[in-house]
Amino acid sequence: MHELPTNFPDPEVVLAFEPEELAGKLLFFLRERCERGDRTFSIHNLMLETKNSAGHNDRTPSYPREYIERVSLAVSEALAWLQSQGFLVPEPGNESWKLLSRRAKSFQAETDFDQYVTARRLQRDLLHPEIATNVWIAFVRGDYAEAVFKAMRAVEIGVRSAAGFPEGDHGVPMIRRAFNLKDGPLRDHTQQDAEAEALMHLFAGAIGSYKNPHSHRNVSMDDAQEAIEIVLLASHLLRIVDARRTVDGK
Repeated sequence: MHELPTNFPDPEVVLAFEPEELAGKLLFFLRERCERGDRTFSIHNLMLETKNSAGHNDRTPSYPREYIERVSLAVSEALAWLQSQGFLVPEPGNESWKLLSRRAKSFQAETDFDQYVTARRLQRDLLHPEIATNVWIAFVRGDYAEAVFKAMRAVEIGVRSAAGFPEGDHGVPMIRRAFNLKDGPLRDHTQQDAEAEALMHLFAGAIGSYKNPHSHRNVSMDDAQEAIEIVLLASHLLRIVDARRTVDGK
């Protein structure tokens, strides 16, 4: 990968990248080659480029020889990550050569790739079973607004069901009735009033901020990290509802 020392002349910078971070850089280097007409790639040849860059010729930027093995290992890890994610796929009829996949070509900028990497950090097994399938699928497809809406709608439905309210009840007023300090069916009477009130506000604020707007209009949600945080909040709230079901036997 002769592009590496050109774009990152300090080898310590390359070694500081996580495999998926370096993979993003390599992906766009390969995109540039593809645009120049190099449609297929050999992993073997790419690794040879890395190892031969030191002293390859006087005009080729290179790293000091003592860094070559470590840089080569970092590049190998990054290329393996690209293949594991389906960004580099075998050329039909010639599996020793690779092509950029359709997904690899769909990224318009490195920020798009970064969003993809961030989205992969949402682990399905961390989510409450109620949202572990449909919310997670929406999320990995990149539909963050849909994932957030479905997660918070699950919270609303869970509260309504646990509180024993009719199907027509919804929204912040219903949440506040469920956790009402005096007679809310989900009010935990072992908690101090201030704590119980804070929990009521937490549920009401989450529904009002993240579920209701998505119910009434198209709300943009382009930040994968923000969406992860909201979905995990919904998962946490659902577990609180489960705990109240257990206590009250509902």
